[in-house]
Amino acid sequence: MDNTGTNTTTIVEALTKAIVEHRLHPGTKLAEQKLADHFGVSRTLVRQALFQLSQNRLIRLEPARGAFVAAPSVNEARQVFAVRRMLEAEMTRAFVREATPSRIKSLREQLARQQAVLAESKDPAQRIELRGDFHLQMARLLDNDVLVQMMVELLSRCSLITLMYQKDNAPDHADDGHEALLDAVSARDEALAVQLMDEHLQRLENALTFDRKIPSNDISMALA
Repeated sequence: MDNTGTNTTTIVEALTKAIVEHRLHPGTKLAEQKLADHFGVSRTLVRQALFQLSQNRLIRLEPARGAFVAAPSVNEARQVFAVRRMLEAEMTRAFVREATPSRIKSLREQLARQQAVLAESKDPAQRIELRGDFHLQMARLLDNDVLVQMMVELLSRCSLITLMYQKDNAPDHADDGHEALLDAVSARDEALAVQLMDEHLQRLENALTFDRKIPSNDISMALA
């Protein structure tokens, strides 16, 4: 890989992580020169990275104004969860059909690591990311690179949506049904596994409130 690709990828990965971990909030302006200075690269590379992030819907590019961390609308948030339910239902079916003892063991080990960290962590961003890792691991174990790429994008967008819309008093489940889902997979019960996955994703969406006014980092919008 040439230096341009490496540098651009590094910038994309760093900004994605900052957005997913909620260190960059929706509406935050991403100034090209500040990013170029921070990463020690040209503004051209920064511009390429920002364009790639805009394709992943994690930032928005506005003519004459610049780049901003995305602030998904209610409609977009509902669409993202609808796509997750459709995609992950088929992913679950495929996983049940193609499950092997080694794949099930790998997923159980990942779940055990997740639960151990969740028991100690109080960081909401880390907890959201850890729960998403279970779904991403399912995709990886199916050896489908396109599926993995789609899941990475969807999970990143869901993390941003959760930051914006999660209820203050939303219940914090330890595993969100992952254990029961894995048991259904082990039993080769495809219908139950798909049902549990759908119920799990519905719980995640139900933990959001879509009537909340989202604060803006844009002064003119905030004072309008």
